[in-house]
Parts: sequence; C-alpha cells; structure tokens
Amino acid sequence: MTEKPKQKVWGRWVVLAAVLVGIYLFYVAKIPVIMPEVLLPAEEVFSIGGFPITNTLIALFFVDVIVFLIALSVKNAVASGKQILTGIAGAVEALVDMLYGMTEGTAGKWAKAVFPWFVTIMLLVLVANWMELLPGIETIGLIHESPEHGEYALGHFGPFTTIEKVAEEGEGHGGGYALIPYVRVVSSDLNFTLAIALVVVVMIQYYGIKSQGMAYFGKFWNTGTVFSKPIFGVIDFGVGLLEVVSEFSKVLSFAFRLFGNIFAGSVLLFVIGSLVPVFAQSIFYLLEFFVGAIQAFVFGLLATTFMAQATQGHGGEHHEEAHA
Repeated sequence: MTEKPKQKVWGRWVVLAAVLVGIYLFYVAKIPVIMPEVLLPAEEVFSIGGFPITNTLIALFFVDVIVFLIALSVKNAVASGKQILTGIAGAVEALVDMLYGMTEGTAGKWAKAVFPWFVTIMLLVLVANWMELLPGIETIGLIHESPEHGEYALGHFGPFTTIEKVAEEGEGHGGGYALIPYVRVVSSDLNFTLAIALVVVVMIQYYGIKSQGMAYFGKFWNTGTVFSKPIFGVIDFGVGLLEVVSEFSKVLSFAFRLFGNIFAGSVLLFVIGSLVPVFAQSIFYLLEFFVGAIQAFVFGLLATTFMAQATQGHGGEHHEEAHA
C-alpha cells in the first residue's frame, strides 16, 4: 500500500497562534476593552472640497471594486475557453444559473430583462453585508474628542494609541475620546439601502409601463365600474388607492428591512466582542455570515418578484404588450 501524502496543517497553527495572541492581549497584557460608540448616521472621515467622505462611502468604494473584480475574473475565465470553470468563476457561474432558473419561473418571458437587476443587486448587497466579517472593519479608525465618553482617555500600548478607562462610573471626567472607524459596513447606512430601494421601485414602474403601456396605471385609478356597478366600483377605486400606498410602502420595506438587520448585527458584534472578546464572537460571526447572505437573497428576490408582477395584467385583465 502506498502511503498517503501528509496534509498541510499550517492553517491549524495559524488559528492556534491567533487564539494564543488574543488570550495574551486581553488576559495577560490586559488591553482595555470598551463599548464602541453606536451611531445611526455615518461618520465623516475627511472631506474633499467641502464634500464629506464618510466611512460608509469608503466602504461602498471597496464594495464596488470587489464586485468589479469578481465580474472581471469571471469574464477572463469564460474568455479562456475552459469547459468547466473553477474557483470564484465556478462559484459565480453556479450562483447565476440558480438565480436565472428562479427568475424564469417568476418572470417568464421577461426573465432576460429582469435577471440582470436580480443578480446585480444580490451580489452588491451580499458583498456589502459580508464586509462586516473582515478584520479591521469598524474597529480601526480615528480617535476624536467626545464629551459623552468622559470616562475614557488616550493611552499607549507599544507603538499603538489606545483608549483607556480612567474614571469609574459616576465620577465624571469632563471630556473624553471615542473612535470613528475608517470603514463602516455600508448596509448599516440608511442612505445606501434607501437608494437601492428607490432604484428598484422606479424599475418596477418602468417594466409595468413597458409591458402594459398606459393601461398599467389602471390599477392605481380604477373608475371603470363606478357608475355601472356602484358598490363594486367604489371597492375597486379603494383598492386602487391602496395600490398607490403599496408602491410607497415598498420603498420603506426594502430600505428598513436590510438596514435594520445589518445595523443590529453590527451592534451585536460590538456588544459580544466587548463582553467576551476572544471566543464567543466567532459564533456570532457565523450567524452574521448567514444573515448577510439571506438578506441579500431576499432583497434581490423581492425586487425580481415585484418587477415580474408589474408586467402582468391587474385584476385578471390581459393587455397587449406595448410597442417600443
């Protein structure tokens, strides 16, 4: 029998070294661990010509670069003529095939038009959500004065500047310091989720008009049976008004669902990391991994479903496709 080659175990040693370093820093060196400053609005890191550059805007730049590099790698892999794609290109190919099959089942003949929005939104939101799992995100940044954190002052650990607790609770210190991270998860900024939600709702109206023409607006202003069937006509008119409210509510639903889940996840990681900094947080990182993927999928799937519904006649009516 031939001996099996020894598997590389360097990864295990890296994990063990990281655990030992963490134990030393937090239990032997006793670096102070404080609760981060949790703020809803994004913080300004610097400005260019008076235009503020926030930490979520920096994160969005990195997200765009990552998505562009993924697309470029897939393009190069396809152009190479390989029959079977491997690595990132293979994973993206499998994802795209699965999503297109779902889009065909939902949108029918409009699948080719709707599908690019589905896959683009999902990849963008997925990369944005998973950025909170990277080391240094929301933990490295600028130290600034903060009167709300009077119990903290600047300290030093070797060549690094840290924030240390200098006063017990209730004593007051008359001024202190807090941290502005260089990069903050862009999905935790309501501006980002609201912008995507507005784009999705606008495209829903676009595909509705393109597929049905001006008849699409009939579901919002339905007065065809007000005089012939007064009772049912009034009901149809009320349903149309509810449809108008529904379109506006889609913006709030899209924006706040994603924002709320990712922002809450970031706060959860802050709190658990401050209470038990070495081991317990890894469990919640795994949880946020799945939450980020699920939220990206749900966002893209809902956008596709609403676009597909807009292309169909309302109330059992069938309309001829509008000519371009």
